[in-house]
Amino acid sequence: MNAAIETRELTKTFGSFTAVDRISFSVGKGEIFGFLGANGAGKTTAMRMLCGLSRPTSGTGTVAGHDIGREGELIKRSIGYMSQKFALYDDLTLRENVRLYAGIYGVPDASIAERTEAALANLGLAAQRDALVGSLPAGWKQKLAFTVATFHEPGIVFLDEPTGGVDPAARRQFWELIYGAAERGITVFVTTHYMDEAEYCDRVSVMVDGRIAALDTPAALRQRFECPSMDAVFHHLAREAVRGAD
Repeated sequence: MNAAIETRELTKTFGSFTAVDRISFSVGKGEIFGFLGANGAGKTTAMRMLCGLSRPTSGTGTVAGHDIGREGELIKRSIGYMSQKFALYDDLTLRENVRLYAGIYGVPDASIAERTEAALANLGLAAQRDALVGSLPAGWKQKLAFTVATFHEPGIVFLDEPTGGVDPAARRQFWELIYGAAERGITVFVTTHYMDEAEYCDRVSVMVDGRIAALDTPAALRQRFECPSMDAVFHHLAREAVRGAD
């Protein structure tokens, strides 16, 4: 596998507490990788290390070919990131938001205007280009935020519970954007609390108490644990957790 993300014995401790405990895995280029775990399982801490926001206590890892312990700034320039909490500016227009983040991501000035129009047209929002983002429904906001996070065509995009609070129809449309990004070769690393979305991933890992308890395709995990769905797999593994939510 041509790895976009790779970790070996990656560990993060806070005093005597081990938040992430020697996790090892690889994510291939263009893969949609689901990173699951209950609150307190360590997935947010792991994602922060992968995004170059926190240094590991021990172990190694690379993201887009950059060392997570030494090249955090290079990682930040190579990835896109989207959180559940909406991060665009409600008091700017759609076009202003896209152009602002395009500049932040280092997209050449000469191409920003044309690419902005193309991105909004692809979303079906060209007619609303001058509307304030705050006027959009939640589902459209999240789709716009995803477009912004991938506007610079990063090698990897990290999505931290991106469809929280979005209705089922909008979630399905959001996943069409994810599939489109993967088809363009963008690696998608996604956390979600919706287990039906885990079924859409190429592979899924489930963290329990800071460790990866299982990692495989959704079909293989269902077969391995003799469960009818990923929701059942998740609950089967999560009930073994000792520590509570952080």
